[in-house]
Amino acid sequence: MKKNGFFRLIILLIISIVFSLMFVSCASGAAAAEEYFSMGMAYYELGKFQEAEYWLLRAASADRTRVASEYNLGRIAFETGRFYEAQEHFENILERDPDNVIALKAAAYTRIRTGDLETAESYYNRVLDLVPESSDDGYNHALVLYALEKYRDSEEVILRYPFALEENPDALLLLARARGAQGKIETIGDYARWINQNDPNPKVFHEYAMALEKAELYALALENLYASLESMPANPTNIEASQVRFDLARILFIADPGNAEGIAELTMAINQGFDAGTALGILTNDHRIGAEQKNEIINSLESN
Repeated sequence: MKKNGFFRLIILLIISIVFSLMFVSCASGAAAAEEYFSMGMAYYELGKFQEAEYWLLRAASADRTRVASEYNLGRIAFETGRFYEAQEHFENILERDPDNVIALKAAAYTRIRTGDLETAESYYNRVLDLVPESSDDGYNHALVLYALEKYRDSEEVILRYPFALEENPDALLLLARARGAQGKIETIGDYARWINQNDPNPKVFHEYAMALEKAELYALALENLYASLESMPANPTNIEASQVRFDLARILFIADPGNAEGIAELTMAINQGFDAGTALGILTNDHRIGAEQKNEIINSLESN
């Protein structure tokens, strides 16, 4: 089936080229530009971006095909990693048509890739003014606000789209993180909902445990740290086992100081790469850990 589709595209391309050569010889202006655009898009569908750009640039000279050509030139630039060039194409459209929602979305996403989150935020604001019911764009906007550390604004944007929380698990997780960054107790319920509705994720278990610790729910925090370790792959990448083991040891020292497992987890964390000096500094400066426990920690670290 894929071969048949490919051959159909080849045939359409050949027909388009032959027809265009006949047509362009006797046509000019807008009609010729439409042929250039068709040829450019035919090459685009085949993944031949260099040829597509050649024809789309020609098509962009005519008013009738300028916007569509500029947009697809932006797509090609983006797909080939030329993000600043893509940004220029999309924003050229916006100079002529500031309310072009498709170009606003593309420009916002491209600005994210170039690291200009403030401008991306302004574009998403405009998109949501024009299409207020767009939950996907609301989520993207909230994501940008979170990256800008505007946690309250991020939370408020997500809550405008309650149905997205049911349909998009990433939206619920972002809500949990935005609330957690503000120290809100609601984050615990958000994390619990996410975990109940999705496959085990070591990073989320760890984040949930840290939120539970802030609420002094130490038993549940320990339970989720164990769950984080159990759900990790053989070679974890997103979150290192050493960090989880250190946090596990730290909470054991706080919640269950007579439990020898705390020292064992601390030793394992350091053996797996957690810095001993950092561990010592954090633990000895934690007022929740008693003096006797701190001495035991120091003796354990010195013996290793």
